[in-house]
Amino acid sequence: MEDPQGHSQPEPPTSPTSHSQSQCTSTTCAKCGGPTSFPPPPQGSWSEVSPPPVYRPIRAPAINLPPANQSQAIMLAPVPQRRSVPVVSPPYEFQPPSKKIQSPDDIRRFHDSESGKNFIGFVVALSEAIRSRKLSDPCHVSDTVSSIVSTLETLIQWIEEIPPLQQAARYGNVSYRTWHGRLEETCESMMLRFLPEELTTAMVEIVPYFMDSFGNSSRIDYGTGHETNFAAWLYCLARMGILKEEDYQAVVARVFVKYLELMRKLQLVYCLEPAGSHGVWGLDDYHFLPFIFGSSQLIDHKYMKPKSIHNDDILENFSREFMYLSCIAFIKKVKKGPFSEHSPMLDDISGVPNWNKVNSGMLKMYKAEVLEKVPIMQHFLFGWLIKWYRIPSLL
Repeated sequence: MEDPQGHSQPEPPTSPTSHSQSQCTSTTCAKCGGPTSFPPPPQGSWSEVSPPPVYRPIRAPAINLPPANQSQAIMLAPVPQRRSVPVVSPPYEFQPPSKKIQSPDDIRRFHDSESGKNFIGFVVALSEAIRSRKLSDPCHVSDTVSSIVSTLETLIQWIEEIPPLQQAARYGNVSYRTWHGRLEETCESMMLRFLPEELTTAMVEIVPYFMDSFGNSSRIDYGTGHETNFAAWLYCLARMGILKEEDYQAVVARVFVKYLELMRKLQLVYCLEPAGSHGVWGLDDYHFLPFIFGSSQLIDHKYMKPKSIHNDDILENFSREFMYLSCIAFIKKVKKGPFSEHSPMLDDISGVPNWNKVNSGMLKMYKAEVLEKVPIMQHFLFGWLIKWYRIPSLL
């Protein structure tokens, strides 16, 4: 057991008689000798089959651990399925998007709606498009995809032009606000690179998604909610027919890879604070989608298994081709100490027998841990392309 002062005090096996006596006497701390506030636990509460958990000295998580039944619910949930994106047609009704989610009931309404099902279905479709493919594999690269990649390369170049300031704070270099301000000034002109003339009125709706894809300039932070906004921006382009299904492989292997490169550079140069990090109990401080796409890439790979992430030679030689390995290599680069201590969830996942199970588990976890969390989704935007469905009045 552990007393209020944090001292661990294992209970020796006792007979039933001594056990009943121990319940009537107070216990003392093994280190300081002071009385403890709670009686000892009943003896024999741990069976030989299920011994007590071993404490691992890692830093406390940023949030409380989810209850066991919540993890079980994720495991038993159905795997999200691919859906074709419904393309809009004239007359267009583009509108400035706004926030709608404020409660768990709103979350359920979103996921029960066509918007919710189509959005997660789009993420699944992107995952399937990159299945069993390397990043360097040839794919169809449309002019739209090339324009988006060029736009992201411009944003990367800005980081070189706007160096970080010298400051005492560990996180949140204020030069990021200069970078973000330039983005705000030029965002609309960037959209014109790939928006056809008849869809230029869509800027009022898609610019807010794009602006929210790269972090928050006030808090100087970034997290899975911002990453989800980038996916929503891509989904809006698919809704307008600007991105087509034949583009999906390139959307992951070219566009999302370039986006990931940009975000890692922003994180390192401007020291962005992790937004809503789960601490060591989260999958990653900043990202989720590359683990979905990356695990899909490795499905049915002849040699690499989930446990291969512990082989540094594999990470060094193949992280440029497989997004999942790239994520693991980046985590090991920026975090110190044993991998099992700073990334216990990823360490546990490495024990899963095959990548197919990893991928389906990642999809279920993304829905449960990102798309169903009010603190994240309260910032999600709804307009005409991603509609908010109202509950019909009972009157």
